[in-house]
Amino acid sequence: MKKIVAALLICTGLQAAAQNTPHENLVQYVKPIIGTQRMGHTYPGATVPFGMVQLSPETDTASYELNGKYNPKVYEYCAGYQYEDKTIVGFSHTHFSGTGHSDLGDFLIMPTVGPLKLNPGVADVPGSGYRSAFSHANEVSAANYYKVKLDASNITAELTTSARVGFHQYIFPKSDQSHVILDLMAGIYNYPDKTVWTYVKLLNDSTLVGYRQTNGWARTRTLYFAMAFNKKFIQHGFKKYDKREVYGGFWGKFNQSKNFPEIAGKQIRAYFDFKTEEGEKIKIKFALSPVSMDGALANMQAEAPGWDFDKVKADGQKLWETELEKITVNASVERKQDFYTAMYHTMINPTVYMDVDGQYKGLDQNVHKADGFTNYTTFSLWDTYRALHPLFNIIQPQRNADMVKSMLVHFDQSPENMLPVWSNSANENWCMSGYHSVAVLADAVVKGNAPFDANKALDAAVTTARHRSYEGIGEYMDKGYIPDEKTGVSVSNTLEYAYDDWAIAQMAKKLGKTDIYNEFIKRSENYKNVYDDKSGFMRPRKADGTFRAKFDPLSTINEGFIEGNAWNYTLFVPQDPTGLIKLMGGNKRFVGYLDSLFTMNLPDKYFAETEDITRDGIIGNYVHGNEPSHHVAYLYNWTDKPWKTQERIRMILPRMYKPTPDGLGGNDDTGQMSAWYIFSSIGFYPVAPGSVDYSIGSPSVNNATIQVGNGKTFKVNVKNQSEKNVYIQKMTLNGKPYNSLTITHQDIMNGGELVFYMSSKHK
Repeated sequence: MKKIVAALLICTGLQAAAQNTPHENLVQYVKPIIGTQRMGHTYPGATVPFGMVQLSPETDTASYELNGKYNPKVYEYCAGYQYEDKTIVGFSHTHFSGTGHSDLGDFLIMPTVGPLKLNPGVADVPGSGYRSAFSHANEVSAANYYKVKLDASNITAELTTSARVGFHQYIFPKSDQSHVILDLMAGIYNYPDKTVWTYVKLLNDSTLVGYRQTNGWARTRTLYFAMAFNKKFIQHGFKKYDKREVYGGFWGKFNQSKNFPEIAGKQIRAYFDFKTEEGEKIKIKFALSPVSMDGALANMQAEAPGWDFDKVKADGQKLWETELEKITVNASVERKQDFYTAMYHTMINPTVYMDVDGQYKGLDQNVHKADGFTNYTTFSLWDTYRALHPLFNIIQPQRNADMVKSMLVHFDQSPENMLPVWSNSANENWCMSGYHSVAVLADAVVKGNAPFDANKALDAAVTTARHRSYEGIGEYMDKGYIPDEKTGVSVSNTLEYAYDDWAIAQMAKKLGKTDIYNEFIKRSENYKNVYDDKSGFMRPRKADGTFRAKFDPLSTINEGFIEGNAWNYTLFVPQDPTGLIKLMGGNKRFVGYLDSLFTMNLPDKYFAETEDITRDGIIGNYVHGNEPSHHVAYLYNWTDKPWKTQERIRMILPRMYKPTPDGLGGNDDTGQMSAWYIFSSIGFYPVAPGSVDYSIGSPSVNNATIQVGNGKTFKVNVKNQSEKNVYIQKMTLNGKPYNSLTITHQDIMNGGELVFYMSSKHK
């Protein structure tokens, strides 16, 4: 009996040890350098999950304006950094991740030694300014940590963050001429008049505060800061580059350029001088606030009260580890790098937009306090409604609910009485088309993740969708489509409105609002009104009901679509694939159309005039590098050849995603490209957010465990996994045969196990 008890104790101990054995560190697989070359538009610097601060290097100073016109070169610098560049200009505190348009790049800091230079200079003339050459051999980019050696000064720069504080650590050589430059003129998508006003005030000889207001994509954006050094500076100075003022008051009584306690103007650079010993660390804490300078100081004190750089770095990386653990996968090292960098990229945006006390500036330009929720900004909704927010409804339900609440207060504060389209920093940017916030609201409500007033959400969605003066909605409501004469993107807008209307109908159905459901389910069929059965494509239609005569379905310019051609956009009916197949002539023709999309050649001339579509993201004529086609590979599931979905998914994954600087086939678009990767690599995808169904694909990992809350996990187990075994022979769900091509949200959130049995031959 004693032997049996001892054996049981040993067995129990082994089980406990197995349960308590920590899994491998996942942060090691995050490679923020992925996507920093060519089209990815990601940045390599430091940030914490959904943090307000994104502290990262800038590698050029390309201006948005060139000879009075748009400068196409600036597009390369949406994230401030291009991997192929050889110099670093400095380190700024705000960045978008993966966007195809930009702003931000606030409060650039650059350490230097030697004679003071306050101009950044030019890249091809070494020593012409404060910028410095650097080598990727001396660069480290990790989750919440960036390190680089600045060759011009022999200074090593290290960066880390908390949610609202950027922490700089600069290791200086011995010098009596050590400087830290604060460039308040610098910015991304910059131009001479972008800065509306700047103010700086010294509190003592190691601390200063201020703010900057900018115009641009966000036209009334004001950001406050507090900056503290770990060492007193010997002296400081300001230089103003403002145009001569017609009237500037009587400040000429002072010499404001050196050791003056404050400065105000539009174009300002500041410097702070030190004497340093070899290896001395000058540390800087730089806190942000959307509300006030006092708010920035309070944020600094709350999040980074001391000077322990390594602790701030470690605390941030622990936050990342917690988020990454929400999905654990078994795969090769390279695929783990792809997967966990994708996870990282999905949890950069949206960003927190409030002080530690909950105060934030609203769209009405008043100060508000978030009551019981975290207020977020940076909503790139044309992109992220497709997969990012559905992913959040699984692994970030509380955050996604708070994001919806943030959208609802946006609606309350909006002078136009609309939900966000593309919003940032208490501004509506009106970028891209559709009113896709309604899809985010609907997806949350339909999937039961709605700890908010769902009826208010429906009212806000309906009000937005009935806003007749916004981009053709009135004509859309009256005619069932947007006429070609009204806008150059009449077809894509019609298609996107129809999808959004379907999403509203699903929310109304869930809430028992039959009249709203009937109105919007009818509107959701408007996609049929721009389909031309003679050409077989969605096509611009005139106000008199006729289709535009001159039409090229391969071109992305001036053909009625935004960032896409008719070949791709004709398939944008995710809400009704069955109806679309019927409209296009039935199963056989539809399969042939999909096959042609993936296998035909799209000559460069057809996208030469658009910066958002390049060869990097194209397979045949299928444009994976741009979001409107992200559901397309899954449409085979509505035909008699669903195995082709499996084949296409496993072809797209390794071609569009690699663990290299150029490893993204298009703009990551605040995480949408990465969310597609996460879903598709584990075997299913939300073709139509607002539905409870996910479409089955072909998993590329060996297995995955998803934390779905309340201690439950949903596991994906893949048998016979290999690069050749891309076809599903059979599936089981919780041990029972499973024959559906969809899996429901509830099946996932209940926890359980989905097993794929794979083969090199399709059924």
